[in-house]
Amino acid sequence: MPIKRYLLDDLKTHLPKKEMSLIVGPRQAGKTTLMLQLQEYLKKKDEKTLFLSLDFERDMPNFTTQAALLDRIRLEFGKQKGHVFIDEIQRKENAGIFLKGLYDMQMPYKFIISGSGSVELKEKVHESLAGRKRMFELQTVSLREFINYKTGYKYEDKLNKYFSIKKAESLNLLMEYLNFGGYPRVILEDTRSEKLKTIDEIYRSYIEKDIAYLLKVERIDAFGNMIRILAGQIGNMINLNELSSTLGISVQTVRNYLAYAEKTFIVKRLTPYFRNIRKEISKSPVLYFNDLGLRNFSIGQFGRYTMLSEMGFLFQGLVYRLLLEKIKDEGSTLHFWRTKDRAEVDFVINRGEQVIPVEVKCREMKDKAIARSLRGFISKYNPKEAWVVNISLKDEEKIGQTRIKFIPVFELI
Repeated sequence: MPIKRYLLDDLKTHLPKKEMSLIVGPRQAGKTTLMLQLQEYLKKKDEKTLFLSLDFERDMPNFTTQAALLDRIRLEFGKQKGHVFIDEIQRKENAGIFLKGLYDMQMPYKFIISGSGSVELKEKVHESLAGRKRMFELQTVSLREFINYKTGYKYEDKLNKYFSIKKAESLNLLMEYLNFGGYPRVILEDTRSEKLKTIDEIYRSYIEKDIAYLLKVERIDAFGNMIRILAGQIGNMINLNELSSTLGISVQTVRNYLAYAEKTFIVKRLTPYFRNIRKEISKSPVLYFNDLGLRNFSIGQFGRYTMLSEMGFLFQGLVYRLLLEKIKDEGSTLHFWRTKDRAEVDFVINRGEQVIPVEVKCREMKDKAIARSLRGFISKYNPKEAWVVNISLKDEEKIGQTRIKFIPVFELI
């Protein structure tokens, strides 16, 4: 049974649009599989399709020039409409200019293109195709996708009931996800041993192909060490000078490596929320890993966590991703809050006129405890509501005019 990816529905909706559909995301997150599923969907509707990949040597001659590619497309479609799938576009030099030229020829073809993270893809392609593409970001399998797959899609339309009735089973799946992450190939393996071999191959492929080959990083050892250090500090502020000293590379090189890790979808940067620069910390970001399994593997903890009490930062990283998914279509931004007096709130949802502070507790809360730092934020900013995301407690409390909502993590799905 394949893992259902909900981005497929968004891609289907975009098919009638003239813009190119550009699918981006980390290596081996499932982009090729998603494209093949989309192609199969079109074939069932008797639509003409052509699938080409820059990973296949036999397809490479089609990408020597725009004319060569158009000759191949015309061979398949003639002058009729058709859908052209191009996989691994990051391997094409000057891909942005190449694709822009194709689009501007006003041909009757719809292009669906995928690429793993690279500087070329994230910057040059994005810039060249301004107004000519819509970007779809496919991350590794989400918690919602994971739980639906593991339960055979029996509860797909009633997950809330499933979580409330099968609490122990839900918690076991949560811990499995926190341990092994969401790479599709890892999920599909049955044993920890096979999962470990798979995540090792994914990580090596990332280092060798994205970092060494595409980005020409010379100090692969320093880059790998940086990833390991960051994995041990998720949710903590980044100190560039400290990283520079530890890794034995310049501060500028650290900056470059951090940018590479972000542009290849390994980590995401979270910036601080502030209004009073003198009292609040306004420069240093924190980083979270896009996939918790890869994070665990990089520090030798893949599949080794057995208790929730050990998984605080992992749980925080999961909530970060769930919050990003929740706000992605509403124009809000996500931040963290720290003061020079060491008060801190894990996340702040900024909706312009309104903010929502979010405190994360990796435990099954029994009472409505509110941390001092969260109280401090509420006193300072008087938000209409604040959230305490935890394992199981659903309740409410009030401080002044602020409604405190205790939200079980599964309700964020």
